[in-house]
Amino acid sequence: MGKSSKIKVQDREVSILLNEERDFVSLTDIAKYRNEHDPNDIIRNWMRGRTTLAFLGLWEVLNNPDFKPVEFDGFRNEAGHNYFVLSPQKWIEKTNAIGIVSKSGRYGGTFAHKDIAFEFASWISPEFKLYLITEFQQPKNSENERLNLNWNLQRTLAKVNYRIHTDAIKEKVIPVEVTKEQAARFYATPY
Repeated sequence: MGKSSKIKVQDREVSILLNEERDFVSLTDIAKYRNEHDPNDIIRNWMRGRTTLAFLGLWEVLNNPDFKPVEFDGFRNEAGHNYFVLSPQKWIEKTNAIGIVSKSGRYGGTFAHKDIAFEFASWISPEFKLYLITEFQQPKNSENERLNLNWNLQRTLAKVNYRIHTDAIKEKVIPVEVTKEQAARFYATPY
């Protein structure tokens, strides 16, 4: 996994990881909104549902050329039955899924691509999902504003430099004997 950060959603910290230029959000942190002590049960219960598996399967088909659809069909046929249980690790292992990542250890947990995480958050609480999306987009909006400011600054500097460069060319490079009409054929004017 790449770099990580945290956002605050309704007084709860939610971890974000950047993995291969894709944002992954902690399902474990989102699940703590419902069950602080055993968020993994919440995730497993969500993964048992037919609509959840249909969503996960479609996301993988659209984004993962190595997804195993035959194994997915087996899960889809079992989904919704009382005996059916599916963990993120089993889903990843059997289908070669890339939309969900499960890490063990002290800083581990279950992370999902933002599309999947927002779907999970909606299952947890529509209110929580909206706050999550708002907080998730906040740093991105700030970054876009910074990039726009930088772009405008570069544009302004380019305009100023253009005038300086064209004046220098007129004074130092174009021979004095060249008329304005002759120079106009070779050099653009700033007006």
